[in-house]
Amino acid sequence: MLLELSQWLAKDIRAFNVFNYITLRAVLACLTSLVLSFVVGPAMIRKLTAYKIGQSVRDDGPQSHLAKAGTPTMGGALILVSVVVTTLLWSDLSNRLVWVVLTVTLAFGVIGWVDDYRKVVHRNPKGLSAKAKFFWQSVFGLAAACFLAFSTNLPAQTEFIVPFVKQVAYPLGTFGFIIMSYLVIVGTSNAVNLTDGLDGLAIMPTVMIGSALGVFAYVAGHAVFSKYLGFPYIPGAGELVVISGALAGAGLAFLWFNAYPAEVFMGDVGALALGAALGTMAVIVRQEIVLFIMGGVFVVETLSVVLQVASFKLTGKRIFRMAPLHHHYELKGWKENQVVVRFWIISMMLVLIGLSTLKLR
Repeated sequence: MLLELSQWLAKDIRAFNVFNYITLRAVLACLTSLVLSFVVGPAMIRKLTAYKIGQSVRDDGPQSHLAKAGTPTMGGALILVSVVVTTLLWSDLSNRLVWVVLTVTLAFGVIGWVDDYRKVVHRNPKGLSAKAKFFWQSVFGLAAACFLAFSTNLPAQTEFIVPFVKQVAYPLGTFGFIIMSYLVIVGTSNAVNLTDGLDGLAIMPTVMIGSALGVFAYVAGHAVFSKYLGFPYIPGAGELVVISGALAGAGLAFLWFNAYPAEVFMGDVGALALGAALGTMAVIVRQEIVLFIMGGVFVVETLSVVLQVASFKLTGKRIFRMAPLHHHYELKGWKENQVVVRFWIISMMLVLIGLSTLKLR
């Protein structure tokens, strides 16, 4: 909206041409979502508290978590509102890739909202059933994958890129691209959701990974930079930098309220949506393996759950004291803030490794 306004004003006042720069709009998007979240956040937390939309806590988990019972949840809605409003204000609304990411983010957010609503309002501990949740994730994930597959213009936009190796890419074909994209979007969504179990644990890695994907989007959408660095040129991908900026600002503002001891929890409405947004952006800029590297904490958390369930069903024994992995370390004696900060440090290192693939090829 503001981009169109600035372009109209630029016809008479040339200074408004500065808003055509994606980097400037990304910075402004970050600041806008940050301020918007700070303004709306306290009121939203008061409303959630007034309506008694509080988190339930497992009795078999760490005893320190029992005090968190009743803490407002579904705070991820604050992130979604800030990201969507900010993106609509600062992005190029004629860009189809912007709409793909926004639509997927909102769709997965609705799934999470229904799940959270049933848990905390209807007092149904199971929320949305696992089958129903996976079904709707699959519907929206496949829809996004098919749209991206059938709207590509260049073969390079559906290739599977291998990082750290120069000019090595494998053509996936339409079907292969759809399957890969579906797995990345749905898998990342669930991985972030599983990681969201401690105060601030999931949001900071999400901010870092989202910002890094913004760098890849800028390179992929720039004809000169993409050619120089050996990346496929994807017209319009650069506009995703604005969404990355909005996500970073909203995520940092949410961390203000979610830092230990948390005033509000993200809930599935935020975790599922943010994970889907990261997965969709990674698919668009053709950096699935890099997302796997940068999201190593999400990957390990998910694997810990898979291994724990498989081990218990096959042998009757548990590998970890509790899954996901962050609870295992808590039961080993690590304090909650120690687990969170150490996982943040690991995420930062992995994000830097991912960014190094820009040049180390």
